[in-house]
Amino acid sequence: MAESFDGDWLDLREPFDARARNPALAMRLAESLPARPRILDLGAGTGSLLRWLGHFIGRAQAWTLVDADAGLIERAFDTIADRASAAGWGVTWPGKRTLLVHSPRGAWRVEGLVADLREAPDNLPLHNVDAVVNTALCDLVSEDWIGEIADACAEHRLPFYAALNVTGRERFTPPQRGDALVARGFARDQARDKGFSGIALGAKAPAAIEAAFGTRGYEVLRAPSDWVVPRTAPAMAVALSDGHAEAAMRQERREARRITRWMLDRAGQARDLRLSVRVGHADMLCLPPR
Repeated sequence: MAESFDGDWLDLREPFDARARNPALAMRLAESLPARPRILDLGAGTGSLLRWLGHFIGRAQAWTLVDADAGLIERAFDTIADRASAAGWGVTWPGKRTLLVHSPRGAWRVEGLVADLREAPDNLPLHNVDAVVNTALCDLVSEDWIGEIADACAEHRLPFYAALNVTGRERFTPPQRGDALVARGFARDQARDKGFSGIALGAKAPAAIEAAFGTRGYEVLRAPSDWVVPRTAPAMAVALSDGHAEAAMRQERREARRITRWMLDRAGQARDLRLSVRVGHADMLCLPPR
């Protein structure tokens, strides 16, 4: 079974995602697209990438949000509509599965596609889009999966944009006994099979993307996009420390007591506004040969 994500977690991380993604790569992607681009968003979740990247595209555009969880797609539609209305933009529903957001610079057409990405690219409408995009997906998949997506994108000459791929550099501040143990267990957990026909890439994702698309003649651009969680964001700091600890415990079961102590100490520091976190990420943009 492939990894799935809770909508509340996706909502919590959205502002940190938005601040982390690299604007220069987003602009470069936007400039490479046609007048009214059609975007395929893999593992779209609650639609946070659309809400961020759509402003860089800055014109009429059409999005297909792909996720295996129909509930997340429904939540994405509701959130997109609510945010648009709050900004004073019109919203209409020309069909049960289609949303139109009437931005000042053109309509954003949004549709959903429930699809199991383990079967990609065979179940994706790549013949009918102008770019493939995703956030925090490629570190979950296998090298073979990236290769198959690269083949499919190359066949249709599609740009591929992958935001927020982990790089293996995490830092919790202040440092504390147990950091190395948790980091080791977390790294091991990132590399387990997460349902995409092989060992997950984890921190190897940026290099795998570069190799797969580079060998197919693509121009591959990379830019840092680290999460920076300040002491004044305790909810996110706790979510990250808890998540790291829980992942580490799956791999370091004999050290469960030490990891639990680390997790509780980190939660206390977060409540006291003493915990900050930096998680290394890289954004990748792969542009097809002209």
